[in-house]
Amino acid sequence: MGVKTNALLPDGLLSVVHITDDGMSVLKPLKITDSHVVVEVHHLSLFGLVWDLVERLWTKPVNGRVQLFLGPPLQESKKLHVLLLPRNVDLKEVINQQLPYEYIDATPRCRLIKNQSYSLDCPEATKIQPEEEEFDMDFGPNYDPMFEIFLPTNTKTVTVTVQDRTQECVWSREVNLPDSRMAEDRVPAEDRVPAEDRVPAEDRVPAEDRVPAGVRVPAEDRVPAEDRVPAEDRVPAGVRVPAEDRVPAEDRGPADQRLFSVRTEFIGRVSGPVLNQLLDKLLARGIINDHETESVRGKVRAEKARDLIDTVRNKGAEGSSVLIAALCEVDPCLSRELDLS
Repeated sequence: MGVKTNALLPDGLLSVVHITDDGMSVLKPLKITDSHVVVEVHHLSLFGLVWDLVERLWTKPVNGRVQLFLGPPLQESKKLHVLLLPRNVDLKEVINQQLPYEYIDATPRCRLIKNQSYSLDCPEATKIQPEEEEFDMDFGPNYDPMFEIFLPTNTKTVTVTVQDRTQECVWSREVNLPDSRMAEDRVPAEDRVPAEDRVPAEDRVPAEDRVPAGVRVPAEDRVPAEDRVPAEDRVPAGVRVPAEDRVPAEDRGPADQRLFSVRTEFIGRVSGPVLNQLLDKLLARGIINDHETESVRGKVRAEKARDLIDTVRNKGAEGSSVLIAALCEVDPCLSRELDLS
């Protein structure tokens, strides 16, 4: 359908008002010539020409929000997603949908116009895509980013500006980007220590006091925590026989004398559960009898250790050798430290 015009009008300044029983709408001209405006109308109805300025006056801005999300760091860049949304969307739902991108807290309020094109400006960016995008009043259920901003990996602060199609600023903020470790340096979530099992910060060993990994006792050789001697019962390091001063195993005397030489340390360091296992092994080998076993077992740890080593020493070298062998099997760490292995 053609509508005759009386004057040459620049393209883009005219629209056609289409009036029906359902109301009035504005049609975009398919073509404007010196004498006609060409539009597509499927049914006969009233229509007329109006300036595009009228259409703009009918387009009312809505309350909107601009949300920023920082992606996991890439090898050579960071990526910032920008979403333009109606203000009354569920922010928690938006944040959950953007994971693993990290929510950047910045005041989001702005005024946006439905179906109007917007663009971004960010001086720190190496690339922004797309160049412009229309705001479409998306209320979900999917909240897709409208823009992607690529940034150098060392970027700490950025200024993001949203502009309308006339390059007028509708929202601008300077935001600080959180420091993020490279993805390959992060501990996978499934491998992290649960929060309830972590050692409180105030109870952790200072870094400078930690034993270097290369000299730690292998995990499979460590004494279980429940079997360790309480700290208050241990022989102070200052009174222990230095390893370099201990007599090599092949040069040592009879087993009962070897037990006597480590008697004090044994009493102070052997744990209750280890003592019970030693009693069982000595009973099984016939070194001690049932009465001796029960007599020792019923005492407190230190007394139990004292009675056990003295009882076995009195059995002679053979019984002492069995105790030494049993200790090497049950608690190899302690046997090494006592220089019995």
